[in-house]
Amino acid sequence: MSDTSFDLIVVGSGPGGYTTAIRASQLGMKTAIIEREHLGGICLNWGCIPTKALLRSAEIYSNIKHAEAFGFTVEGKVTINAAKVVERSRKVAAQLSNGVKFLMKKHKVTVFDGHGTLNGRSSDGLGKVKVTKDGKPVADLTAKHIILATGARARALPGLEPDGKLVWTYKEAMVPQSLPKSLLVIGSGAIGIEFASFYRTLGAEVTVVEVMDRVLPVEDEEISGLAKKAFEKQGMKIFTGTTVTALKKGADSVTATLKDKAGKESQVTVERVILAVGIVGNVENIGLETTKVKVEKTHVVIDEYSRTAEPGIYAIGDLTGPPWLAHKAGHEGVICVEKIAGVKDVHPLNVSNIPGCTYCTPQIASVGLTEAAAKAKGHEVRVGRYPFLANGKAIALGEPEGLVKTVFDAKTGELLGAHMIGAEVTEMIQGFGIAKTLETTEAELMHAIFPHPTLSEMMHESVLDAYGKALNY
Repeated sequence: MSDTSFDLIVVGSGPGGYTTAIRASQLGMKTAIIEREHLGGICLNWGCIPTKALLRSAEIYSNIKHAEAFGFTVEGKVTINAAKVVERSRKVAAQLSNGVKFLMKKHKVTVFDGHGTLNGRSSDGLGKVKVTKDGKPVADLTAKHIILATGARARALPGLEPDGKLVWTYKEAMVPQSLPKSLLVIGSGAIGIEFASFYRTLGAEVTVVEVMDRVLPVEDEEISGLAKKAFEKQGMKIFTGTTVTALKKGADSVTATLKDKAGKESQVTVERVILAVGIVGNVENIGLETTKVKVEKTHVVIDEYSRTAEPGIYAIGDLTGPPWLAHKAGHEGVICVEKIAGVKDVHPLNVSNIPGCTYCTPQIASVGLTEAAAKAKGHEVRVGRYPFLANGKAIALGEPEGLVKTVFDAKTGELLGAHMIGAEVTEMIQGFGIAKTLETTEAELMHAIFPHPTLSEMMHESVLDAYGKALNY
């Protein structure tokens, strides 16, 4: 085959795209990947990774402010250098993007710098992809299989469109020239709450508006309630069941009109607004109109192996359905390419085994069904709870606020879901993720030996509590 003919072409190099390309190469497929901006996509460059770097800076600042409680005296005023905070975040992103470049070279994946567009089929039935850069042709590629991994972008609402100056998306929120004194966050999903947490920790007056009746509405209701209390204790103003009906821009401020479910209106004036009301799939300008690919609500429709309605065309990650998470995209892509390659025992992705994490303060993590969802599905449930306040390691860390909650099927003992709020729960959740993948029941979890003293002991105690056997609470 020539340098423009491949077994597989991946359009987009985010966590889904680049991991898929690597796995394809490992399986012996001649693979190309097309990226119009930066290797690593949104996650590495403008999402998951740089936001965690920002949140780490906020965490350190918070620890310094409480240094005296741990036996340290910090003399003089601690000042925040916003430029340095942003610079570190961008360096972290750049390092990882360069890492993806190295991985592509290591696995002999050919990288095309440009915009990929589906371009019909060749005379021998291969899919064609046209690559352009700044409107100029780069290459015309062909492949038997094409995986679309073009991701998604922030959703804009009519009348609330971001302008990059006063009304931000996540991109502007990650690179502020200076820290705003006041901020309105529209939307309380993971993205909105993480930015609310970052800016509040660094001293901004933060208001969060959520149209649903609670913050972090995809989380278990009990965890959501604890999160709201924690955020309000930190000084955030939370408005649930509320919409933003208008934004009036001033010279260096924005006045938002809020409307609650009863129709009562109020106004809040802030320096900046962050719009975090979901995402839309990047389905435009990639040539879908030349195919049978179906799009619903800006996302490509796929089957359990990421196949679209057009033979030889696949889609993964944020371009497709929820949950819109980087680790889901990567796993989805590997399943897709292994199915293409004929690997034995390839199983469809089990969405209920995908952990979700929110890196605010306190952290929030979950996997599987919420208590309400389990009951709605007809399960009789047993629920275990264990508070951070009863855990020695949490107290020693000075992080005694939080909860580990587990949900089991009362008849079979199947672990249906686990939900946590508190220090380092985003690291702990994978224990329950593995348990669910192994179809673990309460019996195995009870017999597992957890090390002491650790935060993970709370996972064990929560399981024991579901069956009236908690030892330390």
